[in-house]
Amino acid sequence: MPNARSIAAAQTIPRRGDVDANIEHHARLVHAAAEARVQVVVFPELSLTGYELDLVGELAFSERDARLAPLNELAASCAMTLVVGAPVRIGSRLHIGAFIVSPDRSVEIYTKRKLGAFPASAAADGVVPAAEDTVFHPGDRNPLVRFGGNSAAVVVCADTGQQSHPREAAERGAKTYLASMFVIPSDLNKETVSLQTYAARHSMAVVFANYGGPSGGLDSAGASAIWSDKGDLLAQLEGAGAGLAIAIQNDAGWGARTIMLEGS
Repeated sequence: MPNARSIAAAQTIPRRGDVDANIEHHARLVHAAAEARVQVVVFPELSLTGYELDLVGELAFSERDARLAPLNELAASCAMTLVVGAPVRIGSRLHIGAFIVSPDRSVEIYTKRKLGAFPASAAADGVVPAAEDTVFHPGDRNPLVRFGGNSAAVVVCADTGQQSHPREAAERGAKTYLASMFVIPSDLNKETVSLQTYAARHSMAVVFANYGGPSGGLDSAGASAIWSDKGDLLAQLEGAGAGLAIAIQNDAGWGARTIMLEGS
């Protein structure tokens, strides 16, 4: 088929504030995805730093941050588009960003629109992270991702709560919806039902990437997954740990697999 797709959700276990270690962790997953000939892989929200809002000021990326160089090389050498999460400073404002790193070494940024907060009951250690709007500003950057004759839209976590977001993505021609998220166990069912509904309603394959371990004092639900453009569940990781959910569409239809990283 002319617009075959190979897409993946990367489930990571972030190290608090350790960008170098997190990039190495990303690289392991990218190499595993490359063996499966994946064209585009999406990582969780703030995947390069972890959900560590108290460290944002010192860890924030610039738009052309030198720390992205290893990911630029990975994207080029693996012929793969990477969607990776990081705090980003644009002008004087901080945003929750998703860097779109393409094989041609170009970089674009999606910026999260709807900022949220976790309930007190979510804290694993009794300390709840600050509300996002005390640290970040809402953004408005929303580029499409082009890969293999396909178009995809990016969404970051709470933005999925706006039903207009996937509708607008479909109206812009997106056939794949790349959800970079951090979902706690108590929210998992609600969030996955919404994503599955969007897949069927808007005829878009939906890729959901979540952490596979705690971050920012909060437990993560893991369970990263992919749904077809008819809303069928194609692949889902069982829970905690680092790995990939992969789905490949060709003339025969959809095929899927999951991979767990050893030692995760």
